[in-house]
Amino acid sequence: MPADLADRLLDVRRIYHEPDIERFPRARQVLERFPDAERIQVLSHQAIPGLHGNAGAVEDWVRNKREVLVLGEKKSLSARRNERSSDWIAPSTANGCAMACSYCYVPRRKGFANPITVFANIEAVLGYLERHAGRQGVKPEPNQCDPVDWVYDIGENSDCSADALVSDNVRDLVDLYARLPHAKASFATKLVNRDLLGWDPRGGTRVRFSLMPEGPSRLVDVRTSRIADRIAAMDDFVEAGYEVHLNLSPVIVHETWLEEWAELLEQVADGTSARTRAQLAAEIIFLTHHEGLHEVNLGWHPRGEELLWRPDIQETKRSQSGQTNVRYRTGWKGRWVRQLTDLLAEKLPECRVRYAF
Repeated sequence: MPADLADRLLDVRRIYHEPDIERFPRARQVLERFPDAERIQVLSHQAIPGLHGNAGAVEDWVRNKREVLVLGEKKSLSARRNERSSDWIAPSTANGCAMACSYCYVPRRKGFANPITVFANIEAVLGYLERHAGRQGVKPEPNQCDPVDWVYDIGENSDCSADALVSDNVRDLVDLYARLPHAKASFATKLVNRDLLGWDPRGGTRVRFSLMPEGPSRLVDVRTSRIADRIAAMDDFVEAGYEVHLNLSPVIVHETWLEEWAELLEQVADGTSARTRAQLAAEIIFLTHHEGLHEVNLGWHPRGEELLWRPDIQETKRSQSGQTNVRYRTGWKGRWVRQLTDLLAEKLPECRVRYAF
């Protein structure tokens, strides 16, 4: 692992683990990487006393991400239909994150703490995914996910670039999709982990670099790679055999947002090669917030909420999963989506839009 990157993000002092976790080789690997960490056995990775559901943990939000790891077994293996960013959401090999983006939806499900959880039964996940991809066969027709391959999102609840600092789960997945016909892995990332450039993806993994203007990013993309560094890495990942797309997300509306996005798109156009730009595609996702997450964030990062929590231009809306979220107001948001897609066509015409909402 890149020592400077790992040292900046992680100083693992406690590892919570399920009983008999060392029966998995991957668990033993993680424990060996952090030999000085205190080991604490828990019944389940999903409910850790003193960590999950502890409102007092908000004050230690970033410290927990830096100092705590969790080891567990992924017991339910299923691929869920998606049809937006990917055809399928793969069963997780990790959840949580060492980074601390203040708009992230995952923490509100975890209960005040969201460090990396590594699922140690990677062999079971790999076997399931290979069988699942085999059953799909040839993709019958192109769609917005991909014109040729079935696309599997392997990082729905984590950032795979950060996960790769802790275990070899992500490398195993990249190796799997390098050899699977008709299937491709995909993950969004806000971290430049150059270890991944030494792997051999053979076009079987799509890396979606998440971008937003530098100013808002400095405020809400806590503990992530700088936007300029993400842009600078794009050519290198294409040269290494990855497909590179853009995850323009979240789009945060404020008084000068469109001018800032124009500058960002010019940076991408000027900072990437013709080869990289020719294969680019983007997904555009405007901010979705949540009152519960807003209250959590006020406990550890209130300045970010000045940008994220804008009742004057937001409204509540019930999501497909039944949760009540906060989104930009209907009518206004549609106009803003069109403005940004028009801007993308002007500043970065090679980049097609896979979807925008």
